Amino acid sequence: MSQTQGSATAHTGPEWVDHVIWWRVYPLGFVGAFPESDAGPATPDEHRLLRLIPWLDHVIELGASGIALGPVFASSTHGYDTIDHFSIDPRLGTDEDFATLVGEARARGLRIQLDGVFNHVGREHPLVAQDSEALKRTSDGGLVAFEGHDALVELDPAQPETRRLVVDVMRHWLDRGADAWRLDAAYRLPPDFWAAVLPEVRRTHPDAWFEAEVIHGEYTAFVNEGTVDSVTQYELWKAIWSSIDEGNFWELAWALGRHNEMLSSFVPTTFIGNHDVTRIASAITDARHHPHAIVLLATLGGTPTVYAGDEWGFRGVKEERAGGDDVIRPEFPIDGPASVQVEDPAIEPLYQELLGLRRRHPWLHRATTAEPRALSNEHLEIDVVCEGERLTVALNLGDDTFPLAEGSVLAADPATRETPGQLAAHGWAIVG
Repeated sequence: MSQTQGSATAHTGPEWVDHVIWWRVYPLGFVGAFPESDAGPATPDEHRLLRLIPWLDHVIELGASGIALGPVFASSTHGYDTIDHFSIDPRLGTDEDFATLVGEARARGLRIQLDGVFNHVGREHPLVAQDSEALKRTSDGGLVAFEGHDALVELDPAQPETRRLVVDVMRHWLDRGADAWRLDAAYRLPPDFWAAVLPEVRRTHPDAWFEAEVIHGEYTAFVNEGTVDSVTQYELWKAIWSSIDEGNFWELAWALGRHNEMLSSFVPTTFIGNHDVTRIASAITDARHHPHAIVLLATLGGTPTVYAGDEWGFRGVKEERAGGDDVIRPEFPIDGPASVQVEDPAIEPLYQELLGLRRRHPWLHRATTAEPRALSNEHLEIDVVCEGERLTVALNLGDDTFPLAEGSVLAADPATRETPGQLAAHGWAIVG
């Protein structure tokens, strides 16, 4: 959906997205199906996808309202090498298990997002065996590998067969209870491909929401030309962790200006962790400043996503090598969150507090930031505003204290709460 604002087209998406907060999961890792254990491959009769059900109440208690699932379709290894878009990966279980999971989520009011890998397929996909016209080819007729990964064969977006496949897959799973799609490696497909596919899907499923994975480039142009609803806000993710870790709020201030421009046209998907990046608790080396990143996720405009495990301060450094993602995609306890080995016991209550605050201020979904009240390398005080509403966010990375903006302190670190009117050293506050 879209609406005109001045000369720009504002992509609003379905109304339910205004209130959604995603909890993102990488299912194959979460249930211990990949990497394969010494006991051998997981099998359908283990119904491992159902291991997510004991976590659904935790999602609600955390303050989230949707489950964003990584790849669940049949694949050869890590899920992004799909071999059958119409079947649940047998290592996760069966189509009936997916239906059960959807039913349990629905009973709790939780939305479901699926991860659509539509730029490429695994080399074991039937299209490869058939030497299909849907596959992208080099000038001499060879198959094109995705970003140098020989096991991944790119689809040809110019072919009608490719477009039909994507439309059919999306409709198939939307019919079975999905609400939204993450479009993996969407940046590798031209916007006109999405502009042809997504309106056709919306024709039968007008309330579906589409988040495109776009890492570099002009996000707004991609949204406008491709008709997607949102993109992954990697610019803001990078600015959040590096400005905090390096003590350079000037970087964040610049990124917030870019973020404001995007919000005038669409609502980006915001995050401080996902299945492809170093855990936020590892990216920010001073543990006193880890909460500052969570504050920003909870208060800045966007559709926020919490990566499973971040709420307990899980650590993990992504490495650029084979298996370098495994540490950030760990197996979770089979019996639910009560058995989690918590890295930092203060983090989960903080997520609950701040996501609760966000839910009480739903206008934050489209909020922009004003010119900073205060800005230095280690101190930022900025208003988050939307249609007459305002919150002030104050962050401090240094040893000095600073005066706080007038108003009620809605949330703050313990030291700041004990010193009325002052932002404590290494502290943070949200003032209303």
